[in-house]
Amino acid sequence: MSAQVLGFLRSWTPLPLAALRDPAAARNDAGIPTAPAWGGEGEPHSRLHGDRLGNADKEVKAGAATTGSAPTARGTPWQREPGVEVMDAAGGSRCPRGLIPQPCRVLVLLNPRGGKGKALPLFWSHVQPLLAEANVSFTLVLTERRNHARELVREEDLGRWDALVVMSGDGLMHEVVNGLMERPDWEIAIRKPLCSLPAGSANALAASVNHYSGYGQVAKEELLTNCTLLLCRGLLAPMNLLSLHTASGLRLFSVLSLAWGFVADVDLESEKYRRLGEMRFTLGTFLRLVSLRTYQGRLAYLPVGKTACGRPASPALDQRGPGNTLLVPLDQPVPAHWTVVPEQDFVLVLALLHSHLGNDMFAAPMGRCAAGTMHLFYVRGGVSRATLLRLFLAMEKGRHMDYDCPYLVYVPVVAFRLEPKDGGGVFTVDGELMASEAVQGQVHPDCCWMVSGCGEPSSSRGPPQTAPP
Repeated sequence: MSAQVLGFLRSWTPLPLAALRDPAAARNDAGIPTAPAWGGEGEPHSRLHGDRLGNADKEVKAGAATTGSAPTARGTPWQREPGVEVMDAAGGSRCPRGLIPQPCRVLVLLNPRGGKGKALPLFWSHVQPLLAEANVSFTLVLTERRNHARELVREEDLGRWDALVVMSGDGLMHEVVNGLMERPDWEIAIRKPLCSLPAGSANALAASVNHYSGYGQVAKEELLTNCTLLLCRGLLAPMNLLSLHTASGLRLFSVLSLAWGFVADVDLESEKYRRLGEMRFTLGTFLRLVSLRTYQGRLAYLPVGKTACGRPASPALDQRGPGNTLLVPLDQPVPAHWTVVPEQDFVLVLALLHSHLGNDMFAAPMGRCAAGTMHLFYVRGGVSRATLLRLFLAMEKGRHMDYDCPYLVYVPVVAFRLEPKDGGGVFTVDGELMASEAVQGQVHPDCCWMVSGCGEPSSSRGPPQTAPP
């Protein structure tokens, strides 16, 4: 690929898909013509039967055949001449300047049952043509069961890939990150660049990356096109990681959120409406409002600015991964410099690492989290159904904070502890169910590298608020 084309991909601002497909609409506000779209509708092909990544080659070729095009080398793994690998300080990245090498090779993990079950045809119609134009070679692997991706990345030779691409909802990225953290070489593995391509119901991580990159709030194919173009451009940005400990001794990592109460209820109870896509959450919200619940528990947190007073955690807390120096064991009281919320009746508690909770849920309009921090929201008991409905409707545009609702509390924190009374309520981590028990967490700054249009670290600046001209 010529240097001019590569330069074009790195500087191109994607437009809504309608403008790309409609020649009459293919102009921006300044009246400048834009490029046409690529590709057509793809068809599903047979599932991957082997767990070995080498079996994915035939899947790529079979997928190309279903779209009516001949298989090419762009859609299969390729070998490059041995060269000097430039590593970052952690030894885990070939892109020390925040860029994926060009041309690059990626492993695509795709959940064919995510969202409305259309991820595979969307890959062939919207993703593969753009990857071919950008000279991005890939191996496509279809996940077959829960934790399949987790098992694959735990054993895979990551040196074969310049990035791991996850095409599904947020749950599959949760699997991948936890699989990387379970490796003996987790310190290197977690530095492997990650990319989220939306094909689930909520797609909160992809929506957040889209927002950080300066693009307008979009969904469905438009969001998928934006995220694919970001992958083609290859810019990387660091991402915080939330380390969680539970009373039963479980340690896991979150890339997006921990929810308790209303949000978790909607997430889990709407599973039966998965075929509706993102509309499942709207329906689930209305159904849960009809029978609004209150949950009892104890919430404490360490706000930003008080970390210097922390004392080291017990070594027993850290079976693997970075040390949680701000936490003490759950059977001990929180340190004296933590803030303990006096209320014990909650409608919801939400610890959020990113701006969005879904395609159309702009939950954190206050800006991108700085390195090592997260958003903590909670809604106290006593809020009316009408008020709660107004808050959720306003969240689509990020205007819920404008209401100054006395029941809605927001604070930026670096660590928290939540202890539900009598195991009440349910927890979700990145949309996945977790046992209802005492849990605490600490944010670790800039642990991962994520494909993004904003290449500067989260500690240096917030996201652009408008799309580039």
